[in-house]
Amino acid sequence: MKLLSIETIPGKNFEVLGLVKGTTVHSKNLGKDFMAGMKTLVGGEVKGYTEMLTEARQIATKRMVDEAEALGADAIIGVRFGSSSVMQGAAEVLAYGTAVKIIE
Repeated sequence: MKLLSIETIPGKNFEVLGLVKGTTVHSKNLGKDFMAGMKTLVGGEVKGYTEMLTEARQIATKRMVDEAEALGADAIIGVRFGSSSVMQGAAEVLAYGTAVKIIE
């Protein structure tokens, strides 16, 4: 499955199958939350949160790809990611794009 952030596939014609998305909500681990709080005192990357969001993006991307495959897609164009806080200590990560079938 090709994933492209651009709105077209250079040199290819395609049929648009529709919007596909994947989402997940991840919460912070209490142990990592404590360490993150300590990190804010000295500054720098909060690696526990970086890892949590990386995992969440991977899950959301897989769910988006699964939805596209169910439609018979060859690629997803216009891929975007979004995130938001759903409640204190939990974040939603969303992956979305347009599923397309390449016409040879």
